[in-house]
Amino acid sequence: MGSILENNITYLKGVGPKKAEILKKELGIIIFDDLLNYFPFRYVDKSKIYKVTDVVNDSTYFQLVGRVTNLVKVGDKRMKYITATFTDDSGSIGLIWFRGLQWVANYFTNPSKQYIIFGKPTVFRNKFSFTHPEIEDYIPDSLSASGQRLEGIYSSTEKLKNMGLGSRGISNLQKELLNQCANDITETLPDYLISKYNLLDRKKAMINIHFPVDSSIISQAQNRLKFEELLLIQFQLLQQKNSLSKKIRGQVFAVVGDAFNEFYNNNLPFTLTGAQKRVIKEIRFNMRTGYQMNRLLQGDVGSGKTLVALMCMLIAMDNGFQSCIMAPTEILANQHYNSITNMLKNMGVEVELLTGSTKKKKRIDIHERLLNGTLHLLIGTHAVIEDTVKFKNLGFVVIDEQHRFGVAQRAKLWRKNSIPPHVLVMTATPIPRTLAMTVYGNLDVSVIDELPPGRKAVKTMHFFDNKRLRVIGFMREQIKQGRQIYVVYPLISESEKVDLKNLMDGYADMMHDFPMPEYQVSVLHGKMKSDDKDFEMQRFVSGKTDIMVSTTVIEVGVDVPNASVMIIENAERFGLSQLHQLRGRVGRGSDQSYCLLMSGYKLSAEGRKRLEIMVETSDGFKIAEADLKLRGPGDLQGTQQSGVLDLKIASLVHDTELISQTRNVAEEILSIDPQLDTVENVRLRRQLEQIKKGKKNWGRIS
Repeated sequence: MGSILENNITYLKGVGPKKAEILKKELGIIIFDDLLNYFPFRYVDKSKIYKVTDVVNDSTYFQLVGRVTNLVKVGDKRMKYITATFTDDSGSIGLIWFRGLQWVANYFTNPSKQYIIFGKPTVFRNKFSFTHPEIEDYIPDSLSASGQRLEGIYSSTEKLKNMGLGSRGISNLQKELLNQCANDITETLPDYLISKYNLLDRKKAMINIHFPVDSSIISQAQNRLKFEELLLIQFQLLQQKNSLSKKIRGQVFAVVGDAFNEFYNNNLPFTLTGAQKRVIKEIRFNMRTGYQMNRLLQGDVGSGKTLVALMCMLIAMDNGFQSCIMAPTEILANQHYNSITNMLKNMGVEVELLTGSTKKKKRIDIHERLLNGTLHLLIGTHAVIEDTVKFKNLGFVVIDEQHRFGVAQRAKLWRKNSIPPHVLVMTATPIPRTLAMTVYGNLDVSVIDELPPGRKAVKTMHFFDNKRLRVIGFMREQIKQGRQIYVVYPLISESEKVDLKNLMDGYADMMHDFPMPEYQVSVLHGKMKSDDKDFEMQRFVSGKTDIMVSTTVIEVGVDVPNASVMIIENAERFGLSQLHQLRGRVGRGSDQSYCLLMSGYKLSAEGRKRLEIMVETSDGFKIAEADLKLRGPGDLQGTQQSGVLDLKIASLVHDTELISQTRNVAEEILSIDPQLDTVENVRLRRQLEQIKKGKKNWGRIS
């Protein structure tokens, strides 16, 4: 017989079918256990009673005791809102309701009766009032009708509030639930972990997370539940990783042969950094084990990830296998094709490019050569995963900027051989260590944390609009020295006419400030036809134009070593990660490069902070950490489809130490008891089995 916590929420007293449906739609609460794991996001102290005259700001919650009079129903045939006056012995303050009007009209029938109201005041025409305050009858000698000092505040929605399920309504359901089910809350962690890490038992933690007896126990309850949540995630990820590394057969690349050695001795464009050598060794070790490699390669913009990938593909070629690179855009695919064919000059390695623009005759030729094995390396966009694309012997796959592809798309490429190819996914978006532990915790992770020799750090400066003449002078000086310049506008969405106007106005200004024939200016944006984009881009790449006025279409995949200046207009409108990606378009040659961040004076605190961080550091990992703290994980690329954002109580931003701790705990336990077979770990095994029955697969990426 199952636990009462598995009962449908419909059967909890105070819910019923209608409320059950809205709880499911709005909060995903289906069974009792879902409600139990819906936690308060903060707590308020109900121990203090204020006076009306104490209400002096709109940033604090106040609890008042007094009478409600002058109830006025506003509206002709139908009530639109209700106003009232709340009075205590110090003065009066207004109340207003826009919903639940019939209930309000029926509730306040006795002008001499005392009530407790609780809420945060709002200011209208320099007067304070309370909108939709919490209301309860006042019982003398009690702090509140519930007798509770600390009260949890739950997130709610308009639809829930209209059904009486605001924070107070949800709290009432939690109270009913715990009255019924407290004794069904069973322990999930082994006793030795509870003792070693001084954790509350699960029942005590659950009761006090919803109805804390005092403020000190809140943090203990939160810590216990966060520890459990993160530990179970780490177990899942590590078990997936161990399972993949031991169950999925992979091609054995036993040889490092002629292609690799010839390239290393004769074609290497620059001396490998220590980080690149380390990563190649890590990949090489994976590829000769007989199990499929599934590895994430992180490296900042310009760190040499493509060179590492190419050298590993040459090892595949030495062992008789084909390789494929899939990139998210034609620009990036073309970039890879040009740089790789240039590096492989005179080596006899057959490389082709396959994109949506590839002509039919060329496609047929590529398909034939892939099937007969004479084509060694295919580079392309989504076109490479079409069913018509078949390989003779695909052994190594590189997915660039992998967060831009869906799981199903990546899996299609993965299945183009009976024995899965080794998979290397690359990202130039640095991922903070704690985020990588949870988003990509089931993968092996390699990091290139050095730039190639001779690269100079890009100098970054922030200018307000009043310094524009100075910036124009600097641009002319750079052009005189033979350099090229990007000017980027924040076209957030191709449908935003205002942004497009800003871009075109900017282009017109450039034509005025940099007149022909002395200067040549290109323009590039997403609304242009593909041929026009290619024409403008090639003019800039070949050095025929001095300035490229563009949207963020040049964020990835454009490599022009002669471009030494990146000017970002309205820089405050970009996220840190995007600013860093744009900055990475320059600094790719040996000359000193610059990134100028332009903004108006009206900056939000967060916008100002982002620009300060960009000026202070060019370290992509420090920037990623700062981005995580400023914006949370939801905005970071790649996390949306990971499942990690389903966290109920832990935070990837604030609980970094706990993430590291639980990772270490899970690794230690699995090193001793890989299947969690021992008696002391039976609770963990059961909990993980329950999760696997109904939860999504955390972190799977290929």
